[in-house]
Amino acid sequence: MEINQLIQTIAIYALPVLFAITLHEAAHGYVARHFGDMTAFAQGRISLNPLRHVDPVGTLLVPLVILLVSGGRFLFGWAKPVPVNYSALRKPKQHMAWVAAAGPAANLAMAIGWALLLKAGMAMPESSYSEPMARMAEAGVRVNLIFMLLNLLPILPLDGGRVLASLLPNRMSWQYAKLEPWGLPVLLVLVVTNMLDAVLGPLLLISESLIHSFVFL
Repeated sequence: MEINQLIQTIAIYALPVLFAITLHEAAHGYVARHFGDMTAFAQGRISLNPLRHVDPVGTLLVPLVILLVSGGRFLFGWAKPVPVNYSALRKPKQHMAWVAAAGPAANLAMAIGWALLLKAGMAMPESSYSEPMARMAEAGVRVNLIFMLLNLLPILPLDGGRVLASLLPNRMSWQYAKLEPWGLPVLLVLVVTNMLDAVLGPLLLISESLIHSFVFL
């Protein structure tokens, strides 16, 4: 990738990636507080300030490298995990499902918001501002849908795994939770072998189509 193209890619994806990851984490903390766990609130993690959530490696370096290596087809990263005290939730098992689902839901909301910005950008007269805004909005839609779909995979410690563990009967949930140490190695294998791209690719195309159909009615 040429240096000019690299700079353009970073400029277009920087804000969408930053907010996709950090607001995802803030949403977990907000819903946890709603259900009685004040841990994230006490640590100042229910905030729209990205600096409170940024992990230099997971939020900046890893997404950038994967984005460049994959040619913009795939994205993976993380922020500082928002602390959740399971036992502080009023109904721990049931409420944990809502806490976990809050992150992907935030990404869906942001994807719709970026799609609306894309619509506004396309309606503007063509200028030196409208085209970059439209390209960043397109990136915002894609980035947030990727993070939403990735986190909904039923693999612990991803959000989809947390939701599944909350929905399973107690005994099955406990047995499933014991698999969590294997979650990240399995995820890395899926990334390296391109199997994750094969799974998420079709889902991403469908999701983008639905978002565009909804916004561009």
